[in-house]
Amino acid sequence: MNTDPDQLRARIAELRQALEAGVEERRQIWRYRIDRGRAVFEAEAQQQHRELREGLASYIARARLSVVVTAPFIYALIVPFALLDLFVTVYQAVCFPVYGIARVRRADHIIIDRHMLGYLNGLQKLNCVYCGYANGLISYVREIAGRTEAYWCPIKHLRSATEPHPHYDGFCDFGDAAGFRARVDGRDARPRREV
Repeated sequence: MNTDPDQLRARIAELRQALEAGVEERRQIWRYRIDRGRAVFEAEAQQQHRELREGLASYIARARLSVVVTAPFIYALIVPFALLDLFVTVYQAVCFPVYGIARVRRADHIIIDRHMLGYLNGLQKLNCVYCGYANGLISYVREIAGRTEAYWCPIKHLRSATEPHPHYDGFCDFGDAAGFRARVDGRDARPRREV
């Protein structure tokens, strides 16, 4: 097996392109196109979505009691999520320009669009908005943390991480003191932007 990191990255890029081609094929199957960032379904697909939408009363009536009881715990997380969003966004706005780190675009991570699907009832749409925000926020925070780690501590861990952020592959190997020193010295030698 080829373990050259550059060749592996190229292979990953090829696989991503193949995945995107597969997504395009699925759009044709589900009969929609994207127009100005929004999905536009064919009339027949829209009608099918309306017919398959479950009413709110039926949806709630068939919910397990344990789901109803735990729902407030899920929704209570909106407060720490919103605070995390605020603090990480401010951190990035203040620190990244000083460090010369490229800013992370929230819109690339927090994607809220599933609520537009016609086969979802109101509560399902609310759930989709919440999940899109929460999972997108975690992705946004992970990217900010990853860029911060790449700047300050670009050293791989002793143990393999399950799914490291995309910057991790470029980190110095654990124990490579000379590589780390060269990286830090190279970073510190860059001209600083005045703020």
